[in-house]
Amino acid sequence: MKDESCIFCKIANGEIPSSTIYEDENFRVILDLGPASRGHALILPKEHFADVCALPDGWAAKVLPLGAKIGAAMKKALGCTGFNLVQNNGVSAGQTVFHFHMHVIPRYDGALSIVSWEPGKASPEELAELAKEIKDAL
Repeated sequence: MKDESCIFCKIANGEIPSSTIYEDENFRVILDLGPASRGHALILPKEHFADVCALPDGWAAKVLPLGAKIGAAMKKALGCTGFNLVQNNGVSAGQTVFHFHMHVIPRYDGALSIVSWEPGKASPEELAELAKEIKDAL
């Protein structure tokens, strides 16, 4: 299924030009127009899924190995020493295009931190209650 109004559907299916670095029957991987670092790429499924919660298991099983493959190629080609696989779901998590996609962000020694946070604190009691709430929702 494709969404005719979705820009990522159009890019993934070749209707809008992109700097494509990989393509198969299910995915197109493109360089991001607003890169967080040199070589930042997006893995786009050719079918429309709003977010990871809508992504069928078969598709999900292919995304992580593809991310690893692209990341390994970036290390070889670009000389980065690591990479982040980032996937945002929902506005509050930073999702701006509601077509599932995964960022592959090359990381270079000495570069600014891109994906980070300050560790918070939680008591064992709070963690136990949170765990119960989440388990009950499964």
